[in-house]
Amino acid sequence: MTIPGKRLRLRAIERSDIPTFVRWFNDPEVRQYLQMYIPMSQAQEERWFEAQLEDRSGQIFGIETLDGTLIGNVGLTDIDWKDRRAVFGIVIGEKEYWNSGYGTEAITTLLRFSFKQMNLHRISLRVYAYNQRAIRCYEKCGFKLEGCLRQARFHDGEYYDELIMGVLRDEFLDHDQRANQE
Repeated sequence: MTIPGKRLRLRAIERSDIPTFVRWFNDPEVRQYLQMYIPMSQAQEERWFEAQLEDRSGQIFGIETLDGTLIGNVGLTDIDWKDRRAVFGIVIGEKEYWNSGYGTEAITTLLRFSFKQMNLHRISLRVYAYNQRAIRCYEKCGFKLEGCLRQARFHDGEYYDELIMGVLRDEFLDHDQRANQE
């Protein structure tokens, strides 16, 4: 299954993607924005991949450019089908694709699918306050600040706030419609 965007597509992750994921997650510059802070082995990533095959409460997609280059992954975890909510996460692991709109497009592509096809009502995320690029991107996609866990992240010798953001179905669909009219 693929979910098409304009410059990218979201596709199922494959076992052959594991070495690429390991390379990304062992890059301190990429990892500084993620919950993980310790480098990852190939074996650990293989165990994570196997767990994803069994997990019915989440769905992770590879972010692939139209020429077939895997540049990141995006997904939903902790999907709650009763309350129609999920937790969002994204990583653009290929740094040459940072600051070029691919993250924004991947987020809006997954949100459209989540709200229109999966019939979810609410999607939330957590982001560290020092990740200003991600915060601007999330706001651009319709997420709103909902809360703050004060000094919850220790990074490079300092404590930082962890922000909680969320978007509701109607908010996103209105936001998306306005953005497509511009």
